[in-house]
Amino acid sequence: MSRPEIVQTPSGPAVSHSNDFTFVSASKPAAAGEILSLFATGVGPTRPGVDPGKAFPASPLAVVSSPVDVTVNGKPAEVLAAVGFPGAVDGYQVNFRVPADTARGVATVQVTAAWTAGPEVKITVQ
Repeated sequence: MSRPEIVQTPSGPAVSHSNDFTFVSASKPAAAGEILSLFATGVGPTRPGVDPGKAFPASPLAVVSSPVDVTVNGKPAEVLAAVGFPGAVDGYQVNFRVPADTARGVATVQVTAAWTAGPEVKITVQ
């Protein structure tokens, strides 16, 4: 398994607000306690299993079968779901809650899957 990595877009990391799926940005920052979704690659095997190179199904959702953790500024965030994104090949959606005590400003977000940490990305928190 490769290491998990949060997808990078031309405008920054693929971390979105769960209520409308717009990307977190300086003009639309995350909030402490908010549920966000990140989009990543390399998160690992799922149940049900999906053959390498094949797209994840819409039903049933392919749930990641190894532990997935998210940290914000090094603090554990509550992970609510980690699934293969329907229709994507090696694309995953991880929903998490920003810790309530996250300070305003630039915050680091890191995803770990099967005890393998990916690189940190930066988002803005209000």
